[in-house]
Amino acid sequence: MDLKLPITIHDELSEEIIVSTGVLDLASGEIRDVKYASFDPEADGFPAESEEYDFTCGTLSNGSKEVEFRIEVDVVGRKYSITPTELLELKGRAAKLFSAPPGGHPPPEPAFKPGGKRGRK
Repeated sequence: MDLKLPITIHDELSEEIIVSTGVLDLASGEIRDVKYASFDPEADGFPAESEEYDFTCGTLSNGSKEVEFRIEVDVVGRKYSITPTELLELKGRAAKLFSAPPGGHPPPEPAFKPGGKRGRK
């Protein structure tokens, strides 16, 4: 199965957050097609190379609900990915996220439950 999901990436530096988007491959944990919003890596360098770099995290969204996860950064290869352990946990959290009804509200309760006990005296 070839399942790729769009994600938002946050490179956290001590004084700023660099936001980008990418595509997470749920089979391998690799993150591809990274596009920075207001940052030019050619001119400014790779965010994780900065002395002010702290960490990188990602966000997977479905409507108003989000799941945040840790992203590993390969500074030499200038690549993003997530570990197999994080990927396994994210798959479970993503399944819950995408199986939730729109708006994040629980499904309505039925007015009458078949087979239920009636309160007769």
